[in-house]
Amino acid sequence: MMVPSIDGGAVDALDEERLDWRFKAVPASAHGATVGEYRRARPPLSDFGTPLLTLDAGALEHNVRLMAAWTGDAGVRLAPHGKTTMAPALWRRQLDAGAWGITVANLPQLRVARAFGVARVQVANALLDPAGLAWLAGELDGDPDFRFVSWVDSARSVELMDEALRAARAQRPVEVCVELGGPHGRTGVRDDREALAVADAVRKAPTLRLAGTAGYEGALAHDASADGRASVDAYLRRLAELHRRADFEVDDPIVTAGGSSFFDQVVDVLGGLGGELVLRSGAYIIHDDGFYRGISPFSRGTASAQGDGAGGAGGGRFRAGMHGWGRVISRPEPGLALLDTGKRDLPFDEGLPEPQLVRGAGPGPVAGARVTALNDQHTFLEGAEVAVGDVVRLGLSHPARRSTSGPSSRSWTTPAPNGPSWST
Repeated sequence: MMVPSIDGGAVDALDEERLDWRFKAVPASAHGATVGEYRRARPPLSDFGTPLLTLDAGALEHNVRLMAAWTGDAGVRLAPHGKTTMAPALWRRQLDAGAWGITVANLPQLRVARAFGVARVQVANALLDPAGLAWLAGELDGDPDFRFVSWVDSARSVELMDEALRAARAQRPVEVCVELGGPHGRTGVRDDREALAVADAVRKAPTLRLAGTAGYEGALAHDASADGRASVDAYLRRLAELHRRADFEVDDPIVTAGGSSFFDQVVDVLGGLGGELVLRSGAYIIHDDGFYRGISPFSRGTASAQGDGAGGAGGGRFRAGMHGWGRVISRPEPGLALLDTGKRDLPFDEGLPEPQLVRGAGPGPVAGARVTALNDQHTFLEGAEVAVGDVVRLGLSHPARRSTSGPSSRSWTTPAPNGPSWST
């Protein structure tokens, strides 16, 4: 019997939550209705307050299909990074399209995944918290169908995990990958011989099982220049060599890498190693109007897909699926407008938002305008022909750095003016 990849009933139950003051931008007139009732009423965009984030349902579906087609053509697994959305309803779309599992970054995110019954979870990080490891041991011992993988990058990490799992009387070994890092990168063993020593320490720990190797090439290059791509290739070749030399304790060891910028190179270099190559690309489902628009392999023409999702609107490229909306609340001086949305509401670390249109008036009033700064609750918009009260749509960059948090799993769709269907 096939084990469900996620608890669909738990996801569907989100429709029964009652709307109230906790639901940002939802009008007070909707309070008391369930999410499902309000969604089925198909409220117009104008009913919502600002600041507001919307998801384009058509773009999301296109992006999910395109990535599923590409990974299928490449013969690799996909465990998309769930931190991009923290939305189990969207995780289900990715899993239903064939994703191998879901990746998360830390213990709180792992608990969200397990609350919704995700059957395969990778923590792309070291998990060393004793209380968290005790909880994990209970999850593994209580559910034989739950597969979990995390990372280590030092003998001390191995020692701490082993101590905590022994104290918790764990029955099932925890699968771990040795993480290889690079100069000026994030975590990960810097020295290749030390990485093999860490792998040996894992094999000696009775509560752990050496299941593969891991890394993140995106920390080593921030553009698609020849030098950037060469740095990525050099790092991936090191990871491949570590994987060849390690003595794993599972039949099908994992090698996992691949953000949303260089997944084509990951497949080119690591695709022939045997076992399972697991990509972790997560931002693709939302894509963006900034950083990823320029660096994605589909945008650069270095990746293409032949299966479902490769054609249609947007062709063989990802489409931006998230937009911010802010209302003009002040015109304090000529050429400057202030919107009621800021860093607390919009993703902001790889480029400022771009003004795209005014609701009901199209792109004309913001043609040639630009955002020059974000404060906590304000956006500085210069050069726009807008009036106080106008609502401006903003294209966003690098949605993996969303400033919101928690499981954003409430979703509904409705035809939107001046654009495709949208979800919140």
